[in-house]
Amino acid sequence: MGREIATVGVVGLGTMGAGIAEVLARNGLRVHAVEVDDAALNRGRAHVAHSTRRAIAKGKLTAEDAAALLDRIQYNTVDLADLAAADFVIEAIPERLELKRELFKRLDGICSDETIFATNTSSLSVTEISVATSRPSRVVGLHFFNPAPVMKLVEVVRTVVTDPGVLADVEALAERLGKSPVTIGDKAGFIANALLFGYLNHAASLYEAKYATREDIDAAMRLGCGLPMGPLALIDLIGLDTAYEILDTMYKQSRTGCTPRRRSSSR
Repeated sequence: MGREIATVGVVGLGTMGAGIAEVLARNGLRVHAVEVDDAALNRGRAHVAHSTRRAIAKGKLTAEDAAALLDRIQYNTVDLADLAAADFVIEAIPERLELKRELFKRLDGICSDETIFATNTSSLSVTEISVATSRPSRVVGLHFFNPAPVMKLVEVVRTVVTDPGVLADVEALAERLGKSPVTIGDKAGFIANALLFGYLNHAASLYEAKYATREDIDAAMRLGCGLPMGPLALIDLIGLDTAYEILDTMYKQSRTGCTPRRRSSSR
């Protein structure tokens, strides 16, 4: 049997990190949530509170369960020492390799040798992040999708040195959270983004070349392919800056696919 995961650290409480903390706490795990300062910590706390209120209003969570969920999350500012006893730590800090490597280097000196480290990166190399630690075999990618409490998919990313037992523990954790894990090697963009962002970039190219209006491009994919949202509307939802950064990272890692385009898809 794998190691039981009971206490989890979440570093970074933006939209994704707060959502991940909520998912973990909703499923009975004790969560230590860490942010860089009080303002960021309070924003994360407010995001979790707002999300749970919405779940109560929609009948997806009882008031009692929500109170228990919130009680399982302990909020901390800056100090990573409270993560020393965590069985599992996941980071959801900004998508900058140097920041993630520095964080894992610090955690490496704080956490037990048995602690599993996970990154929620959507496009960076898990391998490059893992080598900042003395335990690359215990580092994986665990990529949640936004909004984390709602979306069923999580991508579990293994490197060539990931311990099979660690991989099994993380897959089991994802299933415990009510998610549907898919496992992939450390490829740029993993599965979903590797397929999705090439499609989105091509849609932006069609619009930029004035082959069709953005409304007709979106309508073609909604009505012809049965997608819930057209590609240009989806780019706007994701955010142009975020989309560009993901495409740029994928291109730099693989040197294949479309070169990312800076021009707005809607302007």
